[in-house]
Amino acid sequence: MIEYELAGNDLGEVRFAISPLHELILSLRTLRDPGRFPLQLPWLRATEPARAGLDLDLLRALTNESLWTPDFLTPRPYSPLARIEDELSTLTSTPAGVVRADLAEIHPATLPSVLQGRPARVLSRVLAALRDYWQACFEPYWARMRTVLEADVVYRGRVMAHTGLAAMFADVDPHVRLDGTVLRIRLRSDLSYRTSTAGRGLTLTPSLFSRRGSVPISPGEPPHLIYPARGLGTLWETETSTPSTALIGLIGRVRARLLGLLETPTSSTELAVRLNVTPTAVNQHLRALRAAGLLISARHGRSVLYRRSDLGDRLIRGT
Repeated sequence: MIEYELAGNDLGEVRFAISPLHELILSLRTLRDPGRFPLQLPWLRATEPARAGLDLDLLRALTNESLWTPDFLTPRPYSPLARIEDELSTLTSTPAGVVRADLAEIHPATLPSVLQGRPARVLSRVLAALRDYWQACFEPYWARMRTVLEADVVYRGRVMAHTGLAAMFADVDPHVRLDGTVLRIRLRSDLSYRTSTAGRGLTLTPSLFSRRGSVPISPGEPPHLIYPARGLGTLWETETSTPSTALIGLIGRVRARLLGLLETPTSSTELAVRLNVTPTAVNQHLRALRAAGLLISARHGRSVLYRRSDLGDRLIRGT
């Protein structure tokens, strides 16, 4: 059990951040044990040819049988708009002692041969392998992944603002709960510590490669909770459902399909991928639906996210 003592039960104590580096590192667990991540199997199949040219021995060595990863590779992000180039560059200054200690933490018996050697040289090899992995397996899909993560942040922020921290945490993960001012995260392992967020705050990071809430291994790391993002189940799907004939007759087939998809906040980029059309075509329909009062929109970072309005919900339900 990990316990974070919030330094005040208020919204200012909690911040959200999206990290491409975290997704890159956490995805390594799918390479080690793909059977535990069935929802990512379409991505694994799609990237299999690209992985053939990577240093897979080194990449797999960055996790252990418990699927832990070194803390220095997942530093707490401070921006919802982080760029992978900046995050990887920051890792180049990781002290040798930290590299050595964090690798030993996940491989306490003996280091895999690919991680042995001078820490500076090992770090250089790790970063080179991660850059290659990003370019081959993440860069082509990152826009789609980021859209799902941004939609999750918008949703959580709305819940937190409307119903409070406790309600927001209750919806994050069954293994996470807020009791008064103490956030409790129940883990599968024996890892246990309690620390305060005073002066440091608490960062929440949605992930497409996390099945339950996870935290840094070391209590010395800044308070940070990684949790499963909403919408993962539909990330790799294309839309095949058929709207009702009455709704199609009223607003047209494409707009009816769009309205059916927008139960949760989604960007035009994600909608275009799921409908196999261009973002420009989607945006034209979204503007028309919003003008009719069937959608509402909100900007989050570089994206505009759309979801059904109350009127749109009633139209979908036929009431």
